This record gives sequence, C-alpha cells and structure tokens, in this order.
Amino acid sequence: MARKKEYIEEEVIDKAMHLFWQNGYENTSMKMLEQEMGINKFSIYSSFGSKHGLFLESLKCYNSKIKKIFEKLKNASNGVKDIKQFFYDSVNIGHQVGNKKGCLVTNTYNEFSESDDILIKNQMNVFMDNLKKVFIEKLKTDSTKDAETVLKQANFLLLAKHGLAAASRVNNQKEIEDYIEMTFKNI
Repeated sequence: MARKKEYIEEEVIDKAMHLFWQNGYENTSMKMLEQEMGINKFSIYSSFGSKHGLFLESLKCYNSKIKKIFEKLKNASNGVKDIKQFFYDSVNIGHQVGNKKGCLVTNTYNEFSESDDILIKNQMNVFMDNLKKVFIEKLKTDSTKDAETVLKQANFLLLAKHGLAAASRVNNQKEIEDYIEMTFKNI
C-alpha cells in the first residue's frame, strides 16, 4: 500500500526553487534540499525522480511566478516604455522575497551554458526566444525603426536584461535604476 504524501507538493517545490535560485543547481546539495523542503531524500526521489527532476519543476514554478509580469509586458501598448517597465518589474521580483538573487532563468542560463543538458537548455532557449519576440513586437510600434534596427535593439535589450539580472545581485537600488535609465536612453 502506497504511503500518503505528508506535504504539499507546490510548497516544497517553491522552497526548492528559492534554494536553487539562491545557490544554483550545482551548489545545491540533496542535504540542503532535504533541510529546506522538510522532506527526506526518498520523498524527493519518489515525487520528482531526481534532483534534476526537482530542478525542472522549480524552473516551472519560477516561470509561473514571473508569468504575471511577462503577460503585463505582452499585453501593454506603450512600446519601449513597456519594456523599460518590464526591466523594473523583473528586478522587483527578486526583492519581493527579501533577497537579491537576480533572475533564476538568467542564473540557470549562465550555469548551464557549457552543459549538454538538453532539457534545461530547451527551457532556457524557449524563454529567451519568447522574450526576444515580445521585445521585437514592442520595438516595432515605433514606425521610424526599420527591421534591422528593431532586431539589433531586441538583441541589445536581451543582453541588457542578462546584465541587469547579474547586477541586481550585487548593486544597490540607485545603480540599478541608473543602469535601466541609461539602457533606455537611446532606444
């Protein structure tokens, strides 16, 4: 007879997500996960198959948390101003939990850049491709920009977003605001 889970899966995934977000995949041990999640290794393996499976679920959890600001960006109608607000909103996500951790997607993108892990790379590529597409759509609202300029600016903004995520881990609020303002000064 199978034992009944004595925990709420969404809650333990959220706890794991914060731990991975803080430490990265490689620096998060099973022991740390057990302590943070409040469940044993057997339960982790039983529910998620492996640390890797738990990490994939953590990425899904993070994506659901940032979905609100991503949808806000997609549905807004002020072009570049909307992208700028997205930059501010994305920094605020990390601060909402009281900890400067940057962006879990960017952190993962950097950590797995040399990896052969297709599942993680696919998730990162889908996210980045979707973000770039939205940037392109917002930039296209300025009819004075040709297609080449729009693409160059979208690429620039995607890289600037990575830089912002890294900076938000170590820089103060004023420096972050200056970075965002300067990023959009000539866009």
